[in-house]
Amino acid sequence: MSARLSRLGFPVKVMARDDLKSNDSRRAASDPHLKVSLGYLDQILDHLDRHDIRMYRMSSDIAPYATHPDMPQFHAMVKESAAELAAFGRKAKQLDIRLSFHPSQFVVLNSPDPDLVAKSAWDLASQAEMLDLMELGPEAVLVIHVGGTYGDVPASRERWARTWPTLPEPVRRRLVLEHDDLRFSAEDVLWIHERTGVRLIFDYQHFWCLNPERADLRQTLERVLATWPEGQQPKLHFSSPRTELREQVRIDKATKKKKTVHVAPVFTGHADFCNPFEFATFMRVAEGLDFDVMLEAKAKDLALLRLRPDLLRYAPDVAARFGLEAQDAPALEAEEEEAVEEELVPGGA
Repeated sequence: MSARLSRLGFPVKVMARDDLKSNDSRRAASDPHLKVSLGYLDQILDHLDRHDIRMYRMSSDIAPYATHPDMPQFHAMVKESAAELAAFGRKAKQLDIRLSFHPSQFVVLNSPDPDLVAKSAWDLASQAEMLDLMELGPEAVLVIHVGGTYGDVPASRERWARTWPTLPEPVRRRLVLEHDDLRFSAEDVLWIHERTGVRLIFDYQHFWCLNPERADLRQTLERVLATWPEGQQPKLHFSSPRTELREQVRIDKATKKKKTVHVAPVFTGHADFCNPFEFATFMRVAEGLDFDVMLEAKAKDLALLRLRPDLLRYAPDVAARFGLEAQDAPALEAEEEEAVEEELVPGGA
């Protein structure tokens, strides 16, 4: 059995509460600031604590324009917020909430363009500085993808590995690398790890979307988790594929008029919620391995609130890995029903 309880988390937007903002999204003319974002995040920490959610991915935009090359007036924002970052980090640690960032797709460390690589390193350094000023441990990470293939996967992997030693120390200490669904498989990021030592993130859905080597799930998971040093709890990403038929409005080429068409799902897309049977099957395959789980469902926290009672209902052995017990079921079911109904009913809180 697992040596310690696993956490469930979700990224950025709190869908159960439309009054909770994840970052200061005002435009530059309104002088947005990291301190404002931290005020919003402080309220999110309280919300997470009330719902016993102990892992959360912060928006990568909490320090607006802090690395914008043409807006130097924002470049000191992180240092100006040192006291507020320290206070926020203390609160997160007191509440035992694990935090992370997932910088945007514009952060590319294997680009042939040295200017883009330098800008990416700057973005990562800014977010690593925030985690350091929060005084968070090594499990508070920056998750990125490898980048583009530029028509040559081996050369692109090699370019990423060559960039690694040029990165600032705080970035190398915080950075973790994730395989993706279209370009770089789990085997590709394991290749990069062997040459750099960078820690890796396993993504369940991406593994099924891109596995040209036909690698074994359990063996690959074990190898990815082993990239984390002893004493650090790895984390991984889980989502179910989108399966529903969708409606799209398109322009008819013949009549030039709008028409509604039905579109089949793209299975690389994330579903709104997590399939509890799929999740339970995966967790049983992973029995005995320690890790936290970031849910990447489109419904964010609503998916997490739904999954917990589902696990107690369908897979109590898996629920136990997350500290969930049978006596918790009524409260979790009521919590999930209230949150989902309020979010889905027009005008809900």
